[in-house]
Amino acid sequence: MLKIRKFKAIRPAKEFAKKLASYPYDVVSTDEARELAKDNKYSFLHVVRSEVDLPENTNPYSGEVYQKAKENFQGFLKDGVLIQDETPRLYLYRQIMNQKAQYGIVACVSAEDYENNKIKKHELTRKEKENDRTNHVITTNINSGPVFLTYKPKSEIKEAVAKISKEEPEYDFTADDGIQHTVWIISNDDICVKLIDHFSKMDCLYIADGHHRAASAAAAARKRKSENSSHTSDEEYNFFLAVLFPADELTLLDYNRAVKDLNGLSKDEFIEKIKSVFDIETTTEKFKPQKKGQFGMYLENLWYKLTLKSSLSEETDPVKNLDTSKLQNYVFESILGIDDPRTNDRIDFIGGIRGLEELEKIVNKGSFAVSFALYPTSTDELMKIADAEGIMAPKSTWFEPKLRSGLLIHDLE
Repeated sequence: MLKIRKFKAIRPAKEFAKKLASYPYDVVSTDEARELAKDNKYSFLHVVRSEVDLPENTNPYSGEVYQKAKENFQGFLKDGVLIQDETPRLYLYRQIMNQKAQYGIVACVSAEDYENNKIKKHELTRKEKENDRTNHVITTNINSGPVFLTYKPKSEIKEAVAKISKEEPEYDFTADDGIQHTVWIISNDDICVKLIDHFSKMDCLYIADGHHRAASAAAAARKRKSENSSHTSDEEYNFFLAVLFPADELTLLDYNRAVKDLNGLSKDEFIEKIKSVFDIETTTEKFKPQKKGQFGMYLENLWYKLTLKSSLSEETDPVKNLDTSKLQNYVFESILGIDDPRTNDRIDFIGGIRGLEELEKIVNKGSFAVSFALYPTSTDELMKIADAEGIMAPKSTWFEPKLRSGLLIHDLE
């Protein structure tokens, strides 16, 4: 059985909710975080990206950054900007983007379930980033941002969510980027019990976004366990903060690519090699792929529509069948000489939220030689790969909207 449980959320006092809620730590750079936080002393970026309050040359992975995060967090508590619920609860978190809503149950899930692959992964983590968040968790003693989990839809959960959402929310605001965020405290104990029961009977949950947050929470749990001779597995540090969304409500955007050079090839030589993999045609407008197996390519002020040749279009292996894998194998590795996109600095990844204009812009500026637009990966593909214990090509999924940090925080004590 999956272990799902209520928790005593640390959360903003009502009047501070909109000001405090921040982007996750990993979707903004230090410079972007400084700009967002400079005129907002209540932004939770002061906790999740606390280097914004230290000199600009500060190493974001240094011990003083984590201590500053702890200091800022404790300051929010002391000043009443953050409060803590006295009774463990579940919570409902709704986000609305472009008139589409997704409803997630906010709960704590088990680090042991993560270790035992009942919470399934589809990406590798980078040790440096994992260590960063582990140090942040251990120093601050909180899960400052939730892991984004998904599950196969269940009608009983949807019915409960519909009932809860008719009640008065605790928070309801629209952020500066136009995303509406609404949070309900689920105070009905019977509903909480039923929700926990429904989730506990599921075979598994899937990480949609937040692999490093999950890995660091599990690492922090292992460390606390090793230091506690009376460990029982029921301590709060054995659980981490998550939002559980049904797969049919999620929005996945394209995760596009750009490469700095053509590996010594001229434009014509590169196009000829591309023709061995794709049917290719020029287009007078930006080309956004409409289905799997289609790609847009921008090269020297011209857009191309690429359609994968039929002989290459289907793979039985769910990882190899991803468009991101095919582009990597047939173009980046075979033609452009990029064997490991995780470490090669000739390639960059551009979230679809930035639009095709960004792909044009970076090529026109001369920063990159060519850019590619992809069709979004589906949640079905994600689940098939996780079920097969496969690993996606890096940067294969981009979920929107992003969960805000600071609205609901998990105390590890």
